[in-house]
Amino acid sequence: MKATQLKYYLSFSFILFLCACSSPPKLALPQLIEPANFKLQQIETPAEIFKLDTSLTRQLDSHLNSQNSAQHIAQGIFSFLLKNGDDSLAYRSSATLTAAQSYQNLNANCLSLSILAYSLAEHLGLKAQFQKVHIPEYWALDQGVNLLTGHINLSLNSQPLIKDAGTLFYQRDQRLIIDFDSNSRQARFKTTRLSKSTVTAMFYNNKGATALINKQYELAYSYFNAATKVAPNFSVAWGNLGVLFRRFNYLNEAEQAYNYALHLDKNNNTAQGNLAMLYLLTEREMQGAQILNQLDKQRQSNPYYHISLGNTEYVHKYYTKALKHFKKAYALSPTLHESHFGLARVYFQWGDTKQAKYHLRKAGKMLILHMTKNVMTQS
Repeated sequence: MKATQLKYYLSFSFILFLCACSSPPKLALPQLIEPANFKLQQIETPAEIFKLDTSLTRQLDSHLNSQNSAQHIAQGIFSFLLKNGDDSLAYRSSATLTAAQSYQNLNANCLSLSILAYSLAEHLGLKAQFQKVHIPEYWALDQGVNLLTGHINLSLNSQPLIKDAGTLFYQRDQRLIIDFDSNSRQARFKTTRLSKSTVTAMFYNNKGATALINKQYELAYSYFNAATKVAPNFSVAWGNLGVLFRRFNYLNEAEQAYNYALHLDKNNNTAQGNLAMLYLLTEREMQGAQILNQLDKQRQSNPYYHISLGNTEYVHKYYTKALKHFKKAYALSPTLHESHFGLARVYFQWGDTKQAKYHLRKAGKMLILHMTKNVMTQS
């Protein structure tokens, strides 16, 4: 087995993963030993994650006092953010913030911005629903850890309600979708409803992943543990808890966590991959290789899979192999800027500045092509 294949994949959504429509058969929660000398750290409470400052709500009420439809209110929420925030509403995949923090610093990931929008809508009496967006598997490499990212958005339902001075009228038979990612808005991916508790677990999961990358292991454990408590059926958190146990050689606990994650969601490919790696490390090569081969076949048609492999090979300075994966990604989807950027980096390492500049320009053009200023769609 190649060294580059022994990388542990951390499932990490800035918006995270599946909340199944049907509950899996009941299985006793795994009895996991707390890592030696670990102390639970103080983290945000669920209420703190969604809480809005009083001064913010007063400003919001004043800003929207003349609006009388769901669409106007939704649009008003965004104009309010841009007018009263830092005038730079932007998506940053690395920043997971509470609602109050997101308002103070609008450069946040879509999970944080969706939490902020949900809290604003809830304050105004709008019925909001979190949704998981079923995007293709997409990885980002951060300090040697492959992060599998996901995406969520927010749906405002078209139901009438009473709000203080009168009735707010909604557009019937329509939903207003608030989505902070331009690619998601354009592609119109399938969505699945998410509960508020699951989104809370996603928040904890993201914070735990950041702590793990930064080697703040007690804090990472505190967040992952909290995620499994607030939403016990959230598969991703159990899988990531397994990653942490594996880091400290608690192999039995790691295996229990991976298997429980798969019990909750058999399609949790990251947990499958990490379980396979654990099999390889514990002399169960046949079982591990079988899982890895199956996952590889499933992912061959996903350009982001090849971009992830290319990035991993690039980090290990296997430039020829990296080039092969970036070219494969381009062949599968010529409009992705990531494949051109990967090609540019490889050619630069080889001293081919002409090809490097060519692909860097192409990457820039593709990126600009997919950018949009809109932040709301209807469905």
